This record gives sequence, C-alpha cells and structure tokens, in this order.
Amino acid sequence: MKVDVLTLFPEMFDGVFGASILGKAQTKGLVSLGATNFRNYATNKHNTVDDAPYGGGGGMVLKPDPIFAAVEDVLEQRGEATTKPPRIILMCPQGETFTQKKAEELVQEDHLIFICGHYEGYDERIREFLVTDELSIGDYVLTGGELPAMVAIDSIVRLIPGVLGNETSAVTDSFSTGLLEYPHYTRPPEFRGMKVPDMLLSGHHLNIEAWRREQSLLRTLERRPEMLEIADLTEKERAWLKKIRSDRKNITE
Repeated sequence: MKVDVLTLFPEMFDGVFGASILGKAQTKGLVSLGATNFRNYATNKHNTVDDAPYGGGGGMVLKPDPIFAAVEDVLEQRGEATTKPPRIILMCPQGETFTQKKAEELVQEDHLIFICGHYEGYDERIREFLVTDELSIGDYVLTGGELPAMVAIDSIVRLIPGVLGNETSAVTDSFSTGLLEYPHYTRPPEFRGMKVPDMLLSGHHLNIEAWRREQSLLRTLERRPEMLEIADLTEKERAWLKKIRSDRKNITE
C-alpha cells in the first residue's frame, strides 16, 4: 500500500512514520508513507495557498490550484497517472466519522492520499471534483488535519497483513468483532493478592474462548451498550444479555 499526505507541515509526520508499527511496516516493505508540502505548488510569488472567501466572511479558504497540482504530481511520482485511481481523503469536521469499519474498507485500497487543511475551509471545488472521501475523527475542532490523518493512517496500516506480529491481533481488537475486547492478563498469576481468573489458567481452549466471548459481551453491555443493537449475536447470547439486564434492573429497584 502507498499512503501520501498533503500538508503544510510535513515535518509533523517524521516521527510518526518512522517509529513503532508504522516504521516497522515500512522497513518490511509493506507500506510506503510520504508527506508532501503543498505550499510548494503555490503559483504566486508569496507562495500563498489560501485566500479570502468570495462573498465575504471571516477566515481564509484553501485555494484549489495548489491541492490539485500536488495530487497530480504525487500520482506522477508514484507512476499512477493512468492506473487505478487512489482514494483521496479530505480530513474535515464535516466528514463521515472515521470508524473501524471504514479502516477495514480503506485497507483494501492500493493508494490513499490524505489532504490536511489549516484554514476556515476548503474551496468547494476540492470537495466536488477531487476528493473521494471526507473523514472526521470526532465532533470537535482541531487546528489542522494532521493529527486526524495520523490517527486514520495508523488505524488502517495496522490492518495490512504482516504489519502486526500476531496476525490475530487486529481481528480480535475492540470494534473489529462488533464488540469491545475481552480483558487480558499475563504473568505473574497472582500480584499483590490480585489473581488471574482460573479459567485462563485451565488450558482448556474451547472454554477459554467461551469465557472471552462472554467477557466481551459483558464489557460491551457495561461500556457501550448501543453497540449490542447491531452486533452479530446468537439468539442464545441475546437471551443471556436480556436476562442480565433484567437481573440488574431488579437489583437496582
């Protein structure tokens, strides 16, 4: 996979792209990450990439010409001018909320280009005629799209086969199964009087898997109950959760 970021601050990505899982993924040749300063594509002597909005109003608007030129140059450098088009993603508060499901969709692509803005908004022609997706990481405002892009890229790249050391890690993560992940324990089996559940020490793998599924259901019920409405559950599991809710309601009453 190829991932490119268009930003006014490419140096922000140096540490993120060079460290931890993303750095190792590049070393393994599983992903190619790049950050491009789209100010280099400005066409005026002051290298400005923003201008006042037509019709008046506060703030500045990101101009279309540097962004279009930067995308075209990235595609040419990647040798993709005539091949499968990339997904071009605008990081924007108005965009679709980024989820695990979206990460699983985007990891299927060969090339992703993220656009990070820093002003009042984008010229609408960027939205209409260039980008394929608009993404937001939450209902709050940041100073630019760099941090959201880092979040999305990390979430996507870790799903590439071979990136994580344990191939089952991404599959069992919270949200990947539609439920929150079950609790984990490691050595020592007892620490300051706090013990690891006996089930995990039993060596009975089928029972352990059943216990983990049960714990995922309970944790989701307690922390994110709305997820259970759309989770893929068996009738037995739904009946079990219904009984737990009923029992807890009776206790509180």
